[in-house]
Amino acid sequence: MNFSSLNQIQSAIKNGSATCVALVEHYLKNIEANQNLNVFLEVYAHEARQAAVNVDAKIKAGTSGRLAGMVVGLKDVLAHKNHGLQGGSQILNGFQSQFTATAVQRILDEDAIIIGRQNCDEFAMGSSNENSSFGPTRNFADPSRVPGGSSGASAVAVQADMCLASLGSDTGGSVRQPASFCGVVGFKPTYSRISRWGLLAYASSFDCIGPITKCVDDTALLLEIMAGADDFDSTVSSREVPVFSEIKAVSDKKYRIAFMREALESQGLSAEVKQKTVAKLEQLRSEGHTVEAVDFPLIKYALPTYYILTTAEASSNLNRYDGIRYGHRNAAATDLISLYKKTRSEGFGPEVKRRILLGTFVLSADYYDAYYTKAQRVRRLIQEANDKILNEFDFLVSPTTPTPAFKIGEKSADQLEMFLADLFTVTANVTGQPAVSIPNGLSADGLPIGFQIMGKHFEEENLLTFAKYCEQL
Repeated sequence: MNFSSLNQIQSAIKNGSATCVALVEHYLKNIEANQNLNVFLEVYAHEARQAAVNVDAKIKAGTSGRLAGMVVGLKDVLAHKNHGLQGGSQILNGFQSQFTATAVQRILDEDAIIIGRQNCDEFAMGSSNENSSFGPTRNFADPSRVPGGSSGASAVAVQADMCLASLGSDTGGSVRQPASFCGVVGFKPTYSRISRWGLLAYASSFDCIGPITKCVDDTALLLEIMAGADDFDSTVSSREVPVFSEIKAVSDKKYRIAFMREALESQGLSAEVKQKTVAKLEQLRSEGHTVEAVDFPLIKYALPTYYILTTAEASSNLNRYDGIRYGHRNAAATDLISLYKKTRSEGFGPEVKRRILLGTFVLSADYYDAYYTKAQRVRRLIQEANDKILNEFDFLVSPTTPTPAFKIGEKSADQLEMFLADLFTVTANVTGQPAVSIPNGLSADGLPIGFQIMGKHFEEENLLTFAKYCEQL
């Protein structure tokens, strides 16, 4: 019962060889068998079984939604009413959400079945899933290695067939990078395409909800359902949502494809990732597409710009976790100031503290112009440079990550090494453009390698069409 798409599942249900009840049992069995990977913080077994019975009844009656048969996991940053929500942190220990995120509600309305909430780097801050207060998640391909971050467990859940799809969040590559490390499809939409209502905020001008799936078709359908205007989110786009689910892998259209020269010449790029990327480019060229190298010297500023701006926004967003209203509260505090200090010192992990301190520093009166204001200007320059390339080309491609998945603990002592895992993914968050990571073969050690495609703002339809074409090459 190892299905690779919702279309396969719905066909099996239609011919009587599968039911939602049997599917849920299959996934629950896989979750149980792979507990050593530390993927799920909470499994909604009883609730998922009951939902499966209800959806099977709807299918029989002919009233089921478009996601009937899809079992989904939620990264622990997405609100689901009356369910735990901790952001992988102890500062929200025991907290239950009072409402459901818009993106989650929209898939529930189409009869998706939620099977549980998944581990993640604390408050989505990390590139390896090692920053969770619940311990690291392990890569199904090699449990001694990381799954990527911060949506690492969400990617492993799909990789290890614990659910058909997961909903994650992407602030600097947190959907695409783990998708690359786990050999699945990870998609970041245009900023504002999907409502952020119900998503725990890390860096509000970067955060995007994105699906992790086994195929581009399922990504397209989930995007179509989740996207669109929302009265609860004033920053979401009100543009009409195309019918993404009807994309076809057009084989007769010839595209103009740019690849970053700097990415392929990067010193940190592993030989195997470079070889797989070059092979993909040659394959596209042999199919008649125009494939050209472009200079993107500003790429070296993307990471520092990202970390200055996101830490500043995190410093502001995480002020709300103070021990007064919800979550963890220090019991020994003697006054308000000591309550704040003790609660936040105990509740937050080292990486979150580091980013709050950095963000507070760059926002301070003496350094605001030197860091924050300058980073905003550089952000604009990077966006303009990206737009210029995409005015001449249909897509900008690169490896998703510089290396395959690294070993747990390998980069923990060197923060710069860890940050470089996001080298190729952060640009799409800095500029707000849509990007997707698709599988691009395996290393000699059997570790997945990803291929990233970036498109123009709000042109996800073209991006997904090309991604599906590449998927089928």
